[in-house]
Amino acid sequence: MVRKRLIIEMGMGIDQHGQEPTIAAARAVRNAIAHNALPGVWEIAGLSDPNEMIVEVKVAVPYPEQVREEEVLAVLPFGQKTLTVESGGMVVQGRAIPSLNDKNDEMLIAVAAVTVLVETASL
Repeated sequence: MVRKRLIIEMGMGIDQHGQEPTIAAARAVRNAIAHNALPGVWEIAGLSDPNEMIVEVKVAVPYPEQVREEEVLAVLPFGQKTLTVESGGMVVQGRAIPSLNDKNDEMLIAVAAVTVLVETASL
């Protein structure tokens, strides 16, 4: 079987308060998939179950070692999901607000690419 890319979706997510890279990463993935319908999964690729599609997620975010993988992948409703997290994104100085549980005045920005692939017998 050969894996073929069907679509690549890109998104951005921000955590303005709380300094949680997982939240920024999950928002980036949600943004990437927010305005998509994938009828080609059934009509062209011929899948009978949306969980047959392969979904590879790559996220670049500050403090990647703090990202909780299962929370980011939970944003995706279907598929055989994998996540790669790398250092990137951006840290921007915001304003710490104690009532919002800010640890400091950092705003974390993440970027994500979500690739949907299908397995096919043909090259």
